[in-house]
Amino acid sequence: MPEENAFPTRAEAGKLISRPPDLRINGGASDSVKVRDLAELFPAIERSPPVHTSGGSFRRSTIRRLDRLRRRLPVMLEEEAVYGHGFLFLPVVVGAGAAYWFALPQTPAFWPYFFLFCVCAIFVIVSRYRSGATHLLPLALALFLAGMMLAQLEAWRQATVILDTPVTTELIGVVERRESDAQGRWRYIVRIERTSNPQVRRPPQRVSLLARSRHEPAQTGETISGRARISPPSGPALPGLNDFAFSSYFDGIGAVGFFYGAPKKQAAPPSTRSWIANVETQLFDLRSAIATRIRETVPGDPGAFAAAIVTDERRAISEDTTEALRLSGLAHIVAISGLNMALAAGIFFVGARTVLSVFTGFAQAYPVKKIAALGALMMATAYYLISGFGVSAERAYIMMAIMLVAVLFDRPSISLRNVALSALVIIAMSPSEILGPSFQMSFAATAALVAGYALWKHRAKRRDPEPLPFRRPMVTPVLASWNFAAGIFVTSLIGGISTAMFSVEHFHRIATYGLVANLAAMPIISFVVMPAGLAGMLLMPFGLDAPFMKLMGLGLGWVIAIAKHVAAWGGDVGIGRQHPWFLAVSTAGFLLLTLMRTRLRLIGLPLMVTALLLSWHERSMPLPDILISEDGTMVAFVDGKGVATNRARPPDFVYGQWKRALLLGDPTKPEMSPSRDKPPDDRPPGAKTNERRELTPQQLETAKSRIKQAPAGRFTCEPTAWCAASTGKGIVIAVEDGRYAGAACDAASLVIAPRARFDQCRSGALMINGAMLRKAGALEISLNGATDIRRWQIRAAMAGADRPWSRHRHYDWRSQGFDGSLPEPLRQMISDTGG
Repeated sequence: MPEENAFPTRAEAGKLISRPPDLRINGGASDSVKVRDLAELFPAIERSPPVHTSGGSFRRSTIRRLDRLRRRLPVMLEEEAVYGHGFLFLPVVVGAGAAYWFALPQTPAFWPYFFLFCVCAIFVIVSRYRSGATHLLPLALALFLAGMMLAQLEAWRQATVILDTPVTTELIGVVERRESDAQGRWRYIVRIERTSNPQVRRPPQRVSLLARSRHEPAQTGETISGRARISPPSGPALPGLNDFAFSSYFDGIGAVGFFYGAPKKQAAPPSTRSWIANVETQLFDLRSAIATRIRETVPGDPGAFAAAIVTDERRAISEDTTEALRLSGLAHIVAISGLNMALAAGIFFVGARTVLSVFTGFAQAYPVKKIAALGALMMATAYYLISGFGVSAERAYIMMAIMLVAVLFDRPSISLRNVALSALVIIAMSPSEILGPSFQMSFAATAALVAGYALWKHRAKRRDPEPLPFRRPMVTPVLASWNFAAGIFVTSLIGGISTAMFSVEHFHRIATYGLVANLAAMPIISFVVMPAGLAGMLLMPFGLDAPFMKLMGLGLGWVIAIAKHVAAWGGDVGIGRQHPWFLAVSTAGFLLLTLMRTRLRLIGLPLMVTALLLSWHERSMPLPDILISEDGTMVAFVDGKGVATNRARPPDFVYGQWKRALLLGDPTKPEMSPSRDKPPDDRPPGAKTNERRELTPQQLETAKSRIKQAPAGRFTCEPTAWCAASTGKGIVIAVEDGRYAGAACDAASLVIAPRARFDQCRSGALMINGAMLRKAGALEISLNGATDIRRWQIRAAMAGADRPWSRHRHYDWRSQGFDGSLPEPLRQMISDTGG
């Protein structure tokens, strides 16, 4: 028998590390064995000779620290493995593979990656009993490749046809979804049956259409027709911004638009849809009926807010309230997300368990906790079914279902392992969601809160019991209130900090007073809104929901008042567009800080600092001189004095993104020429107003003369004809009437003419027409203080991209083929700046 204090052999130590006694993988180590003390099992390592350097350039103490870290590293890795934290990085690696596939400019071939995945998987299976890099590297590569293949499979599964160019046509389709907005207008998701006048040769399968005229709303499943203007989903407003066509592709929406007038109902042939589609239609009808009943019971924004929390119909909330919720950092309450689902399921779980516990005989004979968890799971399922199957609701339901199922199997419900499992399931089902702010912010906040809860629980176990005076009956309520307030404060603080980097990346701003707004609003949401809403929904089939819905509306009225009061403080701080590597580096640092248990998590700190330096570097870069929207109808000139546009009323959708990304101010409006200076109308009497006659030489010369006199720093415009501005180094022309394109080429250095029928100027000026912008997307041009266009630099939002969600830009309906090539001058200028 060995001595009691003798060190174990290396084999015995390995067994202790792989399966230490009384070690709980999910819950942490017991007091009998502390994994952080496993370094004492290796005296040989601890007594290894110190490292010496011949140069003597480092201090001996620093060398000793590095040597100690080198010897400590394997032990910390073993500790992470013992606690099962390796599983937490499975969704991280798989998600990184999916994100890499989506970021590629060209769609890669599937089979080479599939073959490499099979090779790595076989190697992992063969070496599963090994440790170290020989096993981890092939495993990580296999998971990374699995993420890439999941992304490609989702793209194949969706196969959404996106409209290639805007068109006005007569269409007939079936209403699949509908939703009302604050002005009483209806937006329909329509499955197109046929188009005519003209017939669209490459029609999308589904379109989102707004009906602005008053009419009797069509029900889901009904067939409607009407003349509509449909357009492709917009691309990035600037390079590096959000591509709305990406989300539309994976949502199955191929075009967006509006009806001219009210849509007409058509007699539909007998339905040949599957029973699953019929059940889905019935669920959407139920959802719409519930939302309508709530809005009728609680009028105004509180009722629309309540309907959004219950059914995820958000369009009925007024723009003022929506903007106040966004500025105050309370917009997350509107969507059915993890917060709403957790509150609903948690209230039902606690309430059901409390009620069942009253019957002591039943509680002693049956597992009350599991019965309550099963009921909460059924309630969460019903909540998801009436939510419209939104992305945020789906993600919240999967996460909540996994936690409740863990209760049924006597596993810890609140753990990072369950969060990782939820993320892995969602990535496997919809890999595209990993690029959305909703997925990123939801899981970041959840992971940070669970990790913070685990840290607080671990420290609470090690802390001494509270002194006797704090257990007195008079002090206990005060202490409980203090703990509750502190819990809300810490929860809001952790949630705000963990989602800040994603808010900066996607929205280019931070709500600085969001913590104050959440501290004031969350008690109302937790103790008034959600309990009343849950009770109202349970009683709605019996017609007894009105009092509870009114109480819910009262609470939401308070929340709206808080949002507007906080928004009035002006705490919305613009941060601007970030460096391309900002999100990747900051996310890596955040994951290391959150998911790891040992001091290895401190590696995340320099990564976070690096992300901040990248953000500072991006803000220090000079702004582009000229901005061009993807349709060429809006051009902006940026200088040290401000920004000037060619539109008197710039579209909020596009200019709002420019303003947030580049931290621009309000634009300087163009100077419009008097109506008497407009070109004369030489059309003969009785001619149609849409006919275009050739301009006379005198009209062209007049236009050239006026263009050459364009002022600096501000556009001067001839209505419906052209706009011109001087940059000091050249003249920029935005041509609305294509007949002036030739004259503009003779008078300017840069011509933006969406309707021009040629793509090169004989004068050597740079021509950008609509066909180029379709392929290249929005443009940023830096003049670099030069008049020679060869020294200009251009960044394009979409040039060189040929992905399923952007390929419609290359389609030519005349030849019915795809061509993504650009004219040589523009292609060369884009290539010189890396696109």
